[in-house]
Amino acid sequence: MTRDYLRLIDSDTSGNRCDVTPLFARPQAFAALIDDLAELIGSTPIDLVACIDALGFVLGTALAQRLGVGILTIRKGGKLPVQANRVTFRDYSGSEKELEIRRDILTTGQRVLIVDEWIETGAQVQAAIQLVEEQGAVVAGIATIHIDDNNHTQTLCSDYRVWSVSTDG
Repeated sequence: MTRDYLRLIDSDTSGNRCDVTPLFARPQAFAALIDDLAELIGSTPIDLVACIDALGFVLGTALAQRLGVGILTIRKGGKLPVQANRVTFRDYSGSEKELEIRRDILTTGQRVLIVDEWIETGAQVQAAIQLVEEQGAVVAGIATIHIDDNNHTQTLCSDYRVWSVSTDG
């Protein structure tokens, strides 16, 4: 895995986040990313991919297609038109946010892969984990392009399997 596609990620941005959309726009590079993540995940049993709004939808849908499983969209709070379970958290910027899923979407014991494109503090992923586990499903792992290396993400990595094609350091 050469991972040359990582150079397509724009780190020269106005905020403290990188922009992965140039990578998504290049079909061969995007396909290589999906292949690499699928290879890292290997034979881990997964029943469903849970994609976090919004860029996690792009990455997670492609990965679910590659793995041959369905997707669950974890939405921003207030977006679902049905009864939903919600979790409030503080994101990487310190802003309070909400994520939600349908109340009837998961089954007990279902093995779920959580996907987000970039993990800074892990707060958003932790909220997604809570939503999945509240319905009795099992988090089989977490897949991302990049996970920052800090105390919060180290805890996340010690509690769950995390697959990333890029890390700090």
